[in-house]
Amino acid sequence: MNTPAATTTTTERELSFGTPQLRATLVRDAEDYLIEGRTMVVNPSMTAVTVAETPRKTIPALTSTVLADTRIERADTLILLRPGREEVGEASLVDAPGWGHLADLLGDQGGFPRDTPLYRSPQDEIGTVVFDAAHLLGERETAVSLREFTVRANLWFAPAGTDCVIHNEHDFIEVHTQVQGLGRMQRFRDRDHASLYQDVLMSPGYTTPDPFCAIGPQCTYHYPYHQYHADTDCVWLAVEYHPVPRAPRT
Repeated sequence: MNTPAATTTTTERELSFGTPQLRATLVRDAEDYLIEGRTMVVNPSMTAVTVAETPRKTIPALTSTVLADTRIERADTLILLRPGREEVGEASLVDAPGWGHLADLLGDQGGFPRDTPLYRSPQDEIGTVVFDAAHLLGERETAVSLREFTVRANLWFAPAGTDCVIHNEHDFIEVHTQVQGLGRMQRFRDRDHASLYQDVLMSPGYTTPDPFCAIGPQCTYHYPYHQYHADTDCVWLAVEYHPVPRAPRT
């Protein structure tokens, strides 16, 4: 069990998308925080997380790693994922509370193909962060236009061999962390598998190093055609950054 030092203000709560086979915990304001056993540590914040080992190394913003039996010196926010001994399978997720086939979750207007076995967990709100999206996405060298974003997270599951549908529409910035199995994030020139031009191979504990999108007009985001492909039965974490609407000027 991950427990904070008694003298800190660290808080933690279980996330809604955890399952009996996969414990998911949100940790805030961590100081001298003990990681017991093998744990995937995701940093969804904009500040680096320091691991209390020598030489001192960090977990950069929007990245992850796998740690075991060590301490976190300091962290604003952490998502901790601890898979159990048994792998999370389709049978255990179909009836799990809040989980569902994406076609059912989106409804008739969503248009998601029912023959694509893609399942989504409940989504949990992680908190808010402030950053300059253009700076984060490498489109300018310094942060000059800060904006508040709501951070949300959920799990996905797809069985081996699933193409999770090529698309290019999102109104948020997203990154993905592999939790179970071997998969890949893929980029395409158009909505055609033959136009594939990049495979980002993902194994447990790995987070896509850069968001795929670029800045669009009026706080929108331009994505290339992309999809997740499951080489084996896969579980992965999506962390989304949604811009908070600004109050109208008076």
